[in-house]
Amino acid sequence: MELMQEILGEVSQEQLATHIQALEGVRHPTAAAAALDRAADYIQDFLQSLGYRITEHCVGENGCTYLNIVASRWGLDEPQGRVMVVAHYDTVSTSPGADDNASGVAVLLELARVLKPYQFDSSLEFVAVTLEENAREDDPGSGLRGSTALAQYAQERGWDIKGVVVLESVAYAGPDVQQNAPAGVPVEVPKTGDFLTVIGNDKSAGLVKAFNEGVQRNSISLPCVCLVVPGNGEVLPDTRRSDHAPFWDRGYQAIMLTDTTNFRNPNYHNAGDTFETLNMSFATDVCKGTAAMVIEVAGLVSQ
Repeated sequence: MELMQEILGEVSQEQLATHIQALEGVRHPTAAAAALDRAADYIQDFLQSLGYRITEHCVGENGCTYLNIVASRWGLDEPQGRVMVVAHYDTVSTSPGADDNASGVAVLLELARVLKPYQFDSSLEFVAVTLEENAREDDPGSGLRGSTALAQYAQERGWDIKGVVVLESVAYAGPDVQQNAPAGVPVEVPKTGDFLTVIGNDKSAGLVKAFNEGVQRNSISLPCVCLVVPGNGEVLPDTRRSDHAPFWDRGYQAIMLTDTTNFRNPNYHNAGDTFETLNMSFATDVCKGTAAMVIEVAGLVSQ
């Protein structure tokens, strides 16, 4: 417990802010292709500076190549088992994407930094995926191309994935934020948007439980609303709106951590999604909660 508290105490709000501010700006394959490439370079350079093994997983689209960036640290006792932390780094064409999803990428990068000095039974992989946003704004099924390609690649090669944690917009929250919810949600949703939503499917219920218990066990100030949906979330399509869904569809355990985006954030997918609107204390607690879960699932060995 003392070592866990020591690790969680290393999470830096200032580091998180630095990453978000560095990434903020339209990052889109056609509207801002150079900025999307710069974001990929920033992510890769940072992870490489920590000493992770970097693999570029290429995603082809319209004659262009885009990158999923995979930073790996092999486990000691069970290296074939993988615990993956995933966040997308692209934006829609009209938004600087501070919450969606520089916030998720920032948490991913800070987790990679904080956990680097430690050894785990299972392998850790920090994956920044591209092309999450819809290719066509009028087609809600035209997104998730980067994570779909990665999940297919994993399935074809028989990867043993113990769990995937997807960070999807995790920094818009507060006591004055009004919360809404899609119709048919089978859990009570508070009217105030000061909580993190943890979403899994039936197969991933253990990961949802592990995240919630990690937050409580380590006294992290992070209210959570947990939702486990049947099947692969088909009955509640809004629960499939990020990079966990392709992993669900291929039988892997995966959860999404989210501030619920458009059900809370009036700046969703528009020019107002800027760093100044974010709650960095909340994002810091999300990082701590994710660290606690990853440490538990991957199996901390030693420093």
